[in-house]
Amino acid sequence: MKGDGARSKPKPVVTKGAVPGKPILSVYPTHENSLLVKWEPPLEAESQVLGYRLQFGRKDVDPLATLEFATQEDKYIATHVHKGATYVFKLAVKSRAGFGEEALQEITIPEDVPKGYPQILEASNITSRSVQVKWLPPVLAERNGVIVKYTVAYRETTSSGNPQETDLPPSPENSYILNGLKPNTAYDVKIRAHTSKGPGPFSPTVQYRTVLMDQVFPKNFRVKMVTKTSVLLGWEFPENYNSPISYKIRHENTGQEIEVGGSATKKLITNLKPQTSYRFSLVGQRSEKGDLQQKVMVSTAANMLNRKPEVSYRHEIDGNVMVNLPDVRTSDSPVQAYYIVVLPLKKTKSGQFQNSYNSPEEMDLEELIQQISRLQRRSLRHSRQLDPHKAYIAARFHILPPFFILGDMKRYDNFENKALEAGQKYVIFVLAVLHANEAVYAASPFSDPIQMDSSDPQPKIEGEEGLIWVIGPVLAVVFIICIVIAILLYKNKRKDSEPRIKCLLNNAEITPHHPKDPVEMRRINFQTPGMLNHPPIPISELADHTEHLKANDNLKLSQEYESIDPGQQFTWEHSNLEVNKPKNRYANVIAYDHSRVILLPIEGILGSDYINANYIDGYRKQNAYIATQGPLPETFGDFWRMVWEQRSATVVMMTKLEEKSRIKCDQYWPGRGTETYGMIQVTLLDTIELATFCVRTFSLHKNGSSEKREVRQFQFTAWPDHGVPEYPTPFLAFLRRVKTCNPPDAGPIVVHCSAGVGRTGCFIVIDAMLERIKHEKTVDIYGHVTLMRSQRNYMVQTEDQYSFIHDSLLEAVACGNTEVPARNLYTYIQRLAQIEVGEHVTGMELEFKVSRGPGVRGPGRLKTSRWECELQNSPLGWRIECI
Repeated sequence: MKGDGARSKPKPVVTKGAVPGKPILSVYPTHENSLLVKWEPPLEAESQVLGYRLQFGRKDVDPLATLEFATQEDKYIATHVHKGATYVFKLAVKSRAGFGEEALQEITIPEDVPKGYPQILEASNITSRSVQVKWLPPVLAERNGVIVKYTVAYRETTSSGNPQETDLPPSPENSYILNGLKPNTAYDVKIRAHTSKGPGPFSPTVQYRTVLMDQVFPKNFRVKMVTKTSVLLGWEFPENYNSPISYKIRHENTGQEIEVGGSATKKLITNLKPQTSYRFSLVGQRSEKGDLQQKVMVSTAANMLNRKPEVSYRHEIDGNVMVNLPDVRTSDSPVQAYYIVVLPLKKTKSGQFQNSYNSPEEMDLEELIQQISRLQRRSLRHSRQLDPHKAYIAARFHILPPFFILGDMKRYDNFENKALEAGQKYVIFVLAVLHANEAVYAASPFSDPIQMDSSDPQPKIEGEEGLIWVIGPVLAVVFIICIVIAILLYKNKRKDSEPRIKCLLNNAEITPHHPKDPVEMRRINFQTPGMLNHPPIPISELADHTEHLKANDNLKLSQEYESIDPGQQFTWEHSNLEVNKPKNRYANVIAYDHSRVILLPIEGILGSDYINANYIDGYRKQNAYIATQGPLPETFGDFWRMVWEQRSATVVMMTKLEEKSRIKCDQYWPGRGTETYGMIQVTLLDTIELATFCVRTFSLHKNGSSEKREVRQFQFTAWPDHGVPEYPTPFLAFLRRVKTCNPPDAGPIVVHCSAGVGRTGCFIVIDAMLERIKHEKTVDIYGHVTLMRSQRNYMVQTEDQYSFIHDSLLEAVACGNTEVPARNLYTYIQRLAQIEVGEHVTGMELEFKVSRGPGVRGPGRLKTSRWECELQNSPLGWRIECI
């Protein structure tokens, strides 16, 4: 049989309801800055209404905001709407089948004058006659309509007349060049925006200064010489051109910039890697990306000649020294010639011989290379007229021999191997010529110092014994005369010296202002009203000046502190990057882009060049300090990497780890033994805890490097949890210890507290001013704080700290340094108990009179940092009683 089979059991199925239709949507303006949105369900609702979805916002801004409402709700008030903007509203009904067709309404809010003002950016392309000003439009919420034009108003800062105004249409660039300006003149600039309803408010005034003369861009930027680890770059200027405006060499591989003087025509770049390609750009001081610049690309020399020449004193014969020369490592490039180079060391004032270079490749070898071609054309007589204290070539070889006799007075391929002078120290190195036409060279390390003895026996002169009876009495008379002169000079010195100044200056020579001092340069280039009204203070007037500031409950001091303003605006884009925000201890304490410390980037790690730290200038020294925040656990590695890359030998910590039960700084060093932070291994070598500070000594080692370095951390523990120290004495003693221990050739001193702005700023200003006092008779606290504020925000954070700086410098000028080593205390007290030559009182009274301040004489009381002392006149002389 054929036909259908058995049927299944029936299954009920319910179809979805119909999608809802369009609701009825209405939008009305109510009062200022708000809209009323009302709706009703569709006229023919075929399914149950479960709710509503409203999407709304400015038509020109994506995405729209989305809100959902219950069935019984039928209105919504949209607040904070912007004037002059068109808003779109979309409403859909929700049912079991989903959201239905959307109802659409648009409404335009009437325009008004702008509520906000444009933001002026940092000026660029500043010349002697023009300034290019750039700005951003007012924020969207404050435009109140479409911007139809901008008004740029400007005038000389010193002028009281009406500013010149120029109307400009809006453009994507929003920039304008102010032309026809005067050289080296400050101008105030402000901008406002217009809608069809009229102008908005002017922006705050920004001050710009034209340069004294236009910068002529150099030409023929080129590589003059290349070694394994250095590159000599050169360029040319028009004849008789001499500019005070400096240039920058930009290291394209790392982003670092090196400043060179306006009259310089070459620069040696060191600390490079062998056989590596590098790119460099020469740009103007105020140049930005896209401006006129010249670029070069260069590859460093092959890695060879890594061993130093070894000196063998056992083969010293007749003033000659045998030197074992290094083996030559094979390289891809054949060596055209080898030169034996001799460098006479210079004698310091202390009588010690010193080598100013760590490696021959840190020397400017250009002059030495030119000597090669000159000597090949000159006679022996001309070659002997060379400066005996400069490096010279003793020999040339096409194949390097295993050893060389130095100073044998022979000629090697037309180069004279001159005799070594007795008593003079030398070092030698081997210089290999790889590509003479391209000026590519490789140098060995320096040898150990070589010195010829000067102990030749002197022949005895006949009748010499008889001369002793004549010379002896003459020498005795001369010796007595010298003693009398010394006593007279010492007496005059005691009479003429002012106690409070001599304590500090120690008879150092007073020199005039140094034109390269960063503060002086800022006073010249950025003449803000504050800088003009607060010139440097002579130290002879410092006490009166400080007293004047603190009169009337610190009224003048408060006004002076509040007036500090660098007069510029700075960007901090790197601090605001999302990848870098967790590295900032405080959200409002950032690192300005132009002065931030740039770490060598780690390949593949975004933001690895960032640390919240800025270079700060010192007295007569750029980048003398690095101001940074207290390291966070996630930045320990960055902190130690910065110390290593900057070759810093000293870290100053101006806070305790915890104050008022709040973490001020995380412990970024090992409590004992060794810890590894990122790529830096830190070993604690020693800890010395004193009453007011602690000194820790660390050994640093970088992964992949054979070098080890010693770094000291000085932690000042006497700064109170609130305010400033009551007396500056302990702080000054701490600062002197830091200065004494910091090597002169070290990198910047790294200073931090918690945020790296308040106590850090105090340390830097006081240290810089003490250095200034050694050379000049003035202090410039206002100028230096202003300079620091242009390099890192909030430096010297409170008025109390600003006052403490004055107190510290006043005590330093008045009292000097009276610290005495414990082993010398007995002798020191004995000397003070004696009556000084030319005086009627003891040294003790003189020193005590200094500590009481100028103009105080006779018995009296003095409140010092630790005791209250009374100076009394007793039958046995003056004495000090301290409570």
